Amino acid sequence: MQPDQAPRRRRQGPATLRGKAIPSTTTDQRLLDSRGPSDWVHTDPWRVLRIQAEFVEGFGLLADLPHAVSIFGSARTKPDSEEYVLAERIGEALARAGYTVITGGGPGIMEAANRGAGSTGGVSVGLGIELPFEQSLNDYVDIGIEFRYFFVRKTMFVKYSQAFVVLPGGFGTLDELFEAITLVQTGKITRFPIVLVGSDFWGGLLDWVKNQMLPAGKISQEDLELVHVTDDPDEVVDIVTRAHETQARLLEERAAQDELFREGGNGS
Repeated sequence: MQPDQAPRRRRQGPATLRGKAIPSTTTDQRLLDSRGPSDWVHTDPWRVLRIQAEFVEGFGLLADLPHAVSIFGSARTKPDSEEYVLAERIGEALARAGYTVITGGGPGIMEAANRGAGSTGGVSVGLGIELPFEQSLNDYVDIGIEFRYFFVRKTMFVKYSQAFVVLPGGFGTLDELFEAITLVQTGKITRFPIVLVGSDFWGGLLDWVKNQMLPAGKISQEDLELVHVTDDPDEVVDIVTRAHETQARLLEERAAQDELFREGGNGS
């Protein structure tokens, strides 16, 4: 290493490691790797406690968030690109509409969305993850936490978001997208809008879903309606707000029906 070069750094949960102290594997990798000596088995109960601690820390930090929208997209997106500008505009528009903006806390699309939310005084949240390569929370995050385990982090995205907005990205973005669709499709979470931004980017994937999966009976026509596609930041906000207004109305109607049922039961 040259004298003027800073040592490599990794955030590992609440800890910071530099240079030679950085292990060659991540916490997730060590958890999921079944190879190695038998004494690895005896460390699993301690890992359970660490996983529990991550859930407690995440729940405690995020419990008081107002309505929030998670924005996903590539960490490789450059600040001078159209996609970066678009993500920034979406973050700003959602913040103006009263939503907290949640991202993975990294660079690219995530940084742009956090930056847009912060530019208008909105709340900007970053949920980071320990990775084998260097990546820290971007400078536009107001509330940030870095996780060791992907599945804990995913739980936080789903639990504290009322919508997912997905811009062009790679495998990680696709992972978040299809997990959200699956959770809504199977009723594991309350139905909420999933918005794909970038019709040119997502068009080929959606055509394949419609032309291959649907005719083969792997999905239903209703499943296709779980996803909205747009190129307009204002339409993103409109889709999200209309869905929440509809959900709020349904909850009010259900509460009124429950009240009538209770009154009828008391009168009988």
